[in-house]
Amino acid sequence: MPARIYRPAKNAMTSGMAKTHKWVLEYAPASAREVDPLMGWTSSNDMQSQVHLRFETKEAALAYAQANGIEAEVIEPHQRKTNIRPRGYGENFANDRRVPWTH
Repeated sequence: MPARIYRPAKNAMTSGMAKTHKWVLEYAPASAREVDPLMGWTSSNDMQSQVHLRFETKEAALAYAQANGIEAEVIEPHQRKTNIRPRGYGENFANDRRVPWTH
């Protein structure tokens, strides 16, 4: 069963970088999801889709996949285009701002 190895992107709803530093090995879905006609719940017969293994490095994830005979595809993470410098609230009122702060 094929799997993919990737580093998750940061959550778009927050500014934090939590859970983005480790690599994840995740199996590709083997069967399509089905909708239960009575309750409307979505289900699947694929138990491997519930497995998400986390590794410190890409090499560790690849070594695990090779040791267990898992065909894995590595998806490289995208790099950020700009460097965002952490700033404090007090810098909003600094004298060297490009545009003076006003109400």
